[in-house]
Amino acid sequence: MLIITVIAAFLFTGYSILILTYWWAWRTVPSFTASGEPSTRVSIVIPVRNEEANIGNLLAALQEQVYPPGLLEIIVVDDHSEDATVQVIRKFEGIKLVSLPDQEINSYKKKSIETGIAAAGGELIITTDADCIPSPGWLHSMVRFYETSEVVFIAAPVRFTTDRTILAMFQAMDFMVLQGITAASVHKKIHAMCNGANMAYTRKVFYEVDGFRGIDHIASGDDMLLMYKIRQRYPDKVKYLRAEEAIMFTSPQETLRSFINQRIRWASKATSYQEKNMLPVLALVYFFNLLFPALIIAAFWNPRCWLLAATLWVGKTIIEMPFYWSVSGFYRMRWSAALLFFFQPLHIVYTIVSGFLGQFRTYEWKGRKVS
Repeated sequence: MLIITVIAAFLFTGYSILILTYWWAWRTVPSFTASGEPSTRVSIVIPVRNEEANIGNLLAALQEQVYPPGLLEIIVVDDHSEDATVQVIRKFEGIKLVSLPDQEINSYKKKSIETGIAAAGGELIITTDADCIPSPGWLHSMVRFYETSEVVFIAAPVRFTTDRTILAMFQAMDFMVLQGITAASVHKKIHAMCNGANMAYTRKVFYEVDGFRGIDHIASGDDMLLMYKIRQRYPDKVKYLRAEEAIMFTSPQETLRSFINQRIRWASKATSYQEKNMLPVLALVYFFNLLFPALIIAAFWNPRCWLLAATLWVGKTIIEMPFYWSVSGFYRMRWSAALLFFFQPLHIVYTIVSGFLGQFRTYEWKGRKVS
């Protein structure tokens, strides 16, 4: 029992230091308020595949953004959609539709973005996904931050919408924490983190780092792996935009299977990270979560392990709460803080399962099997 207690204390201490570091870093991220008129030519690139149910809502929302005439183009790159995605896009005037050529590749999304950028004329490239809806002042905030902050890469906030079902609420809460870690990590240069649903970079810097070359064999990673390449060249010009007006809203996965597939896709790029501090952090989080089922199994031989597991459950919640409370205030999700304790078992199980399967199996995405 002594050895188990020592291991648990070691992992809990490391995890606590990590979470408190993120909390401290998050609190130092400056808020941004956009003012003035933008003057940058912008290209919004949207890779799509089988998005007939979503793309129309996104395009309508983008066309409602207030931006100087002639300085904005919207490029949609269709990745061999098998539904009515293309027909929906063609109903919108002024949208540049590009079709991805037939190729046997592993990362169709990277190729779609690369194809869209090749067709773009804007100085600033903004990428998002078909199932997203921007805040009304999103574009103005993104571009004014670019124009006033001397940046070549912008990581921006994303929030899940929720219909208050258990699965949707859990995803919204989990993703919100990841977004808080993203902001903290980018601002303090802890990790290269971002989300492809809401990020921007200059067309020039994309070609300076040879785009996705060197990472184009990896199915995912069109966001973080590209960001890492850019940060290597411009460490002081990669920043996080903390502004409510810049939040991009996206929908959670509708089923448990699609949720697990999404998280496996995210976890699958873990071994591709080149940052030396990323894998130790992922390992610490993984093994701390793995401690819980290990204690439950051990409790069948030593009942005191039940008490240790319960203590760690409470301790994990207490350590996470200050960070969670602060981030949830920005995303206007304070209501969810009361659920943090109760959702811990679900979070632990999904972390273990997706982290494991992400390294050893293929996953299904947009109707394709991807390895």
